[in-house]
Amino acid sequence: MAQQQTPTIDLTSGLLLLALATVWGGSFFFAEIALREVPPLTIALHRVFWAVPILYLLVWRQGLEIPGSVRVWTCYLVMGALNNAIPFSLIFWGQTSIGSGLASILNGTTAVFGAVVAGLLLVDEPMTSRKIIGALFGVFGVAVIMGVEALTNFSMQNLGQLAIMGAALSYAFAGVWGKRFLSNHPPLMNAFGMLVGSTILMMPVAIFSEGMPVITLSLGVWASLLAVAILSTAVAYLLYFQILARAGSANLMLVTLLIPPIAVTLSVVFLGEELGYEALIGFGIIAIGLAITDGRLWDRINQRLSH
Repeated sequence: MAQQQTPTIDLTSGLLLLALATVWGGSFFFAEIALREVPPLTIALHRVFWAVPILYLLVWRQGLEIPGSVRVWTCYLVMGALNNAIPFSLIFWGQTSIGSGLASILNGTTAVFGAVVAGLLLVDEPMTSRKIIGALFGVFGVAVIMGVEALTNFSMQNLGQLAIMGAALSYAFAGVWGKRFLSNHPPLMNAFGMLVGSTILMMPVAIFSEGMPVITLSLGVWASLLAVAILSTAVAYLLYFQILARAGSANLMLVTLLIPPIAVTLSVVFLGEELGYEALIGFGIIAIGLAITDGRLWDRINQRLSH
């Protein structure tokens, strides 16, 4: 049976991909500013809460019917936990002890580990040697970033790094959950339902853990909170679905490679953060792991060598 050809990236898709990487990469930058005055779980609540009305307006404008099934909304609740509440909370908490640039690099393992989780749990995406090798490169890249001393001298920075890894793993399980239980519903409706679910989950958790959200914040922090909700969440999902329709899921995975350079640039230029050579080498190894998992680069090399 002939392998289905992956849709190509045209100029428009490439620009959309760059825009998505920018708004997602910016989420680490916006969070770093917001953390100056707002605790991490409350930032996660702001991110999902303010995105809900925007996506509702889009759902209403497109005339999509909001499901009334308890089963569907239970699926949205689980998806909201796996794809929003848990990873957002872990990432923002992790950023209290590590910089935004490093957090974005560690988060770059999402696609590699996502392929492995899908291979283990989905029948139509079987585990392959390519996925295993890609995951090993991802783990090795993380090990280089964390350093050997992490095994003997554990610190809050190490814990923050592990929190980002936990977020990447949660994203991986979210991908499997969405494919198994929500693939028959409109993507925009799924995004809206998921954000409603994560808002329902985050509200009591954030208030119980960190108290009622404070509204007397500086203008810069409010701008960052709204930016992470509107740009990095609501607009990001719209770009995500546009790219998915135009270029396919395989090409969409390339955004994983674009996010860290953008986040690192923002953190270095505007926040004065510095990255050690271990982080840069680790990102290179993770990128190789993603390329192996994706497979197209190696297929092209083999085709040229065979000719």
